[in-house]
Amino acid sequence: MPKTIIVSNRLPVKISKTDSDYNLSSSEGGLATGLGSIYKQGDNVWIGWPGVEITEQEDKDTVTQQLKELSLVPVFLDQEEINQYYEGFSNEVLWPVFHYYASTYATYKQSNWDYYQAVNKKFRDVILTIAEPGDVIWIHDYQLLLLPALVRQEIPDVSIGFFLHIPFPSHEMFRLIPWRSELLEGMLGADLIGLHTFDDVRHFLGATTRILPVTSSANIIATGERSIVVESFPMGIDEQKYASLPLQDDVKHQVELIKNNFKDGKLILSVDRLDYSKGILQRLAAFELLLQLCPECIENIALYMIVVPSRDTVPQYAHLRDEIDKKVGNINSIYRTMDWSPIHYYYRSFPLETLAALYATADVCLVTPMRDGMNLVSKEYVASRVNNDGVLIMSEMAGASKELIDAIIVNPNNTGEVCRAILQAINMPLDEQKKRMIPMRQLVAKFNIRHWVKIFMDRLKEVKLMQRSLQTRHVSNTTEQSIINRYSKTKKRIIFLDYDGTLVGFRSDIEQASPDKELYHIIQKLTEDPANQVVLISGRKHENLDEWFQHTDMYLIAEHGSWFKQPGTTWHKIAGLSDQWKHDIYPLLETYVDRTPGSFIEEKTYSLVWHYRKAQAGLGELRAGELMNNLKYLASDKGLQLLAGDKVLEVKNMDINKGKAALTLTEGKDYDFVIAFGDDYTDEDIFKALPESAITIKVGSNLSAAKFYLRNPQEVRKLLTSFTKQYVGQNSGILQD
Repeated sequence: MPKTIIVSNRLPVKISKTDSDYNLSSSEGGLATGLGSIYKQGDNVWIGWPGVEITEQEDKDTVTQQLKELSLVPVFLDQEEINQYYEGFSNEVLWPVFHYYASTYATYKQSNWDYYQAVNKKFRDVILTIAEPGDVIWIHDYQLLLLPALVRQEIPDVSIGFFLHIPFPSHEMFRLIPWRSELLEGMLGADLIGLHTFDDVRHFLGATTRILPVTSSANIIATGERSIVVESFPMGIDEQKYASLPLQDDVKHQVELIKNNFKDGKLILSVDRLDYSKGILQRLAAFELLLQLCPECIENIALYMIVVPSRDTVPQYAHLRDEIDKKVGNINSIYRTMDWSPIHYYYRSFPLETLAALYATADVCLVTPMRDGMNLVSKEYVASRVNNDGVLIMSEMAGASKELIDAIIVNPNNTGEVCRAILQAINMPLDEQKKRMIPMRQLVAKFNIRHWVKIFMDRLKEVKLMQRSLQTRHVSNTTEQSIINRYSKTKKRIIFLDYDGTLVGFRSDIEQASPDKELYHIIQKLTEDPANQVVLISGRKHENLDEWFQHTDMYLIAEHGSWFKQPGTTWHKIAGLSDQWKHDIYPLLETYVDRTPGSFIEEKTYSLVWHYRKAQAGLGELRAGELMNNLKYLASDKGLQLLAGDKVLEVKNMDINKGKAALTLTEGKDYDFVIAFGDDYTDEDIFKALPESAITIKVGSNLSAAKFYLRNPQEVRKLLTSFTKQYVGQNSGILQD
């Protein structure tokens, strides 16, 4: 039976050492709870760093054995690895860049990157001791971005899921990282990449298609070898635990203590880890503004602020802590009275029961990070409100704001807006509180941590099935041999070949995509076989094809079928077609050339082509979409067709298409072998027009009416070369079927 392997930077345990013994206790984190349903079953395991440096081999063996009983497998790291891979690269490059603090906090050190690679390989090596073909591997978070590809290279036949628990930044921010390509290539080793929000998905697709030579269609990235799905999976919490905690006696007791302490005043709760991305100073500024503008709030409200210590040995975090201390001290010194303090500030972590009591008691929960992947505090507060009261104020920069739309949503940079939101919250009638809280509680209950785990794992299975169905359509060695066998047994064949993107790769300059010696040799060998009728059917101008192929024995069809040339004859064009429509269309195309640097117009006999291969990535696609909309009605009035190809938009007479051209050559003929190769929308007409018995092959993409696909022109040439060897073999009597 295949097993599931969870991999994260940290194992879900806390390890403490007393004398010579190591004591293990399970972590109470939400991720550990959700994944407990997976890694504790059967042979499944969770791989990660135990959280402490263990140097002695005897101690490592002891801890490994203790962890094994909990279905956990350790990756032991020394202090230097922690300093450079975790504190260095993960937290001084990836964390600030992904949270949009690159210019302030990111430092790019080569040694940090070297250690990041080395530790990712260390994780890979531990996985390889356990993983087998067919297993499912789910890798988590930004510390292990290189790991999916490292594992894929060693064991291709596994299912790999990857989930990023922090935001993914825009391309403009991400490209600042010197090792951006390697990080993306590492992530693309996965079959399914999960992020918290649709914005993160959009940013990831944008960065990947701009930085790497890959394409994407909707949320699927095609790398040539595989199709990788990128989707948003908003993470949930253990909702039942937080809903049940306020009903426990010890929590109820703490609730009473808090209520007695704050009496009839409104309690505003804020819970964060110490980090510059959490917006703590901005939140304090908004609270101070409220006290300035609303004197009646004094002695009637209190901010209960918990900041959990984090990395405070790092200078910028120590500085942030000092700034918070000063700000809180300043506000309290100005507004404190004999029996009231505006801010109750705690720089420490609290037991879960105390947090639950605060969640259950606080009238308002203030969650205003400057940037956050999800932010589960907001969901914990909502789940704890068993009476359906309370108000959540939520930063629009947190992933959870896309789900908890009934919260008061604020821009954390807008001090006035946050101040007004607090005022609105403390004065909100109970009816409105319930109207907002009930749908949020329903959402948090449904989309809980178990649901998150289930939909991710279900989707990973679907993605693997999709990949396998595409593999069966790919012309693999077995399929190729089957086609060659069929070819060698037939006596009257017609072979349709597209040119750009099929026989040759695309060039930014269309005039540079001329045939090479290898291609001429393949064509010569194919046309030497008397059983073959080779047809080159292209959107190119007939002058181009004539210059390149007039000396060959191919049947040439240019401009999608408006010009024909049989071997040994001159060119002729379809009769009865008009090009008067160009006078109206050409000026419109010219305006788009003027607005889109790098684009140009190519004029053919019965078509106009707007090329944007040299235009800035994204801008060309945007303009092409605009142009399509502008031309839509004009084209239909004039009997024209719009064709969106690879970095081109073509306007042509509707009566011309490759399908019709192909049919004129096959109808009434008794070909016993028909094959067609093509790479874009115009070739779909051929695939649909040819008889069911024909072999149709799409190049560079698997989304097509064609029966099979090949990845690139090199694979096309390889198959055609195999055809040519059949004729050589027949002549010499070598071939045996």
